[in-house]
Amino acid sequence: MASKAASEAPAGGAPGAPDPRPPEETAAARAPEPNPVADPGGKYLAPGVSGAAKILVVGPLGVGKTTLIGTVSEIRPLSTEALMTPAGARVDTRGGRTKTTTTVALDFGRITLDGDLVLYLFGTPGQQRFLPAWRDLAKGALGALALVDTRDPAASFDALGNLEDLDLPFAVAVNAFPGSPEHSEDDLRVALDLLPSTPLVSCDARDARSSVLALIALVRHLVHAATESS
Repeated sequence: MASKAASEAPAGGAPGAPDPRPPEETAAARAPEPNPVADPGGKYLAPGVSGAAKILVVGPLGVGKTTLIGTVSEIRPLSTEALMTPAGARVDTRGGRTKTTTTVALDFGRITLDGDLVLYLFGTPGQQRFLPAWRDLAKGALGALALVDTRDPAASFDALGNLEDLDLPFAVAVNAFPGSPEHSEDDLRVALDLLPSTPLVSCDARDARSSVLALIALVRHLVHAATESS
């Protein structure tokens, strides 16, 4: 994925020597700082930007899509959160947990990786009844980051199925909620019926660095898929 090569010598070695650290540590070290805007207002793209990609952020109701986009966006994010009506509140529940607001159209944000790749992030509504809007948002997208809550993995089936129906490459990020049960990667892959090639990472949608690393995992997957098909 688009990550910046460290300019310093690897820890514990001479310049040019193999980095002895585990891959996850080196990836974190190379991960770009979130919100690297070229101007204080965050309105304009950096001068070195040479590429852009439209990315969906998908998942069930309350999984953290709006939070993740708001966390990483270098511009003021657009959110279409609306108060839930009594009728909606009766059906839009997950495992006994309820929300007072919900996304009714989309969330939108922007982040620049490595100073040259811009990701335009489009968050989809979490309810399956918004599938027509979902399909419209997917037009022109290169891939998607699917968020999963381990307290209710089955709630993500609709979103993952929609991505497969659209033939849209995706990575899965397990959003770490307080008190969430922990599962092994193998168990999660089986539960979510993921292909071996589908990236599966953990993140905290409230944490910028963690969320950026999840997006980097997706971009790497998209680059690899594009290389394999060429």
